[in-house]
Amino acid sequence: MKGTTMSDHKMSVHKISGLILVILSVSFFSGNAQAAEKIQGYFNSAAREVKATADPVQKREILNNEFQSVSNALNVIESMPQTSASDRAGLERYQSAIKDNQNELNGTNGYASVPDGQLNAFSNYVVQNMEQADETITISVVTLLLIIIVVILIAR
Repeated sequence: MKGTTMSDHKMSVHKISGLILVILSVSFFSGNAQAAEKIQGYFNSAAREVKATADPVQKREILNNEFQSVSNALNVIESMPQTSASDRAGLERYQSAIKDNQNELNGTNGYASVPDGQLNAFSNYVVQNMEQADETITISVVTLLLIIIVVILIAR
């Protein structure tokens, strides 16, 4: 590798790793339902973590972090020039559902805050709400895969 720097090597490794992740994701998630289930897995994981935590402040933090991670991923995908208009519309509806859940959790924008004693039940509600959103919001498989990849990268 004469003439290359360590940063060139790191960038190359990073690009290759990203490409491998995309290829594995595409080969692993062969359909829309499976990709949507993967996103649901993030919310299910957060719900399990909430239930395993006793402190209501930590429960809220877990949920807020999950909402923010998925919201950030949606923003990244929505801003990509290759995202179709129909996918953008779906992403906006998904973003709205997440924002509504976050507002309800925190008692903002006209919502009453979820009481501390109901945070476990609320985490279950979020999982169900996002499952219903998956049924009514149409996003292409490619866009769902990109969301998953960006959420994974943001979470690291």
